[in-house]
Amino acid sequence: MGVEIIKVEALRLSPEERAYLARELLASLDVMSEADINRLWVDEAIRRDDEIDKGTSKTYPTEEVLARARARLK
Repeated sequence: MGVEIIKVEALRLSPEERAYLARELLASLDVMSEADINRLWVDEAIRRDDEIDKGTSKTYPTEEVLARARARLK
């Protein structure tokens, strides 16, 4: 049975059954540990900090970022 057929059949399930199936499928994947994820975020923060120090990353004032965010929410 191909993936497309499985998908079509899965979409015929009730929302509760689909949610259960989705949880089971996600749990079956090799997921990273919380420590691995945290380490990746630290690496990303260091990379971004280095870019700011080198001047290769454009930065924006907090007030401008917040104003843009508020404007999008209106």
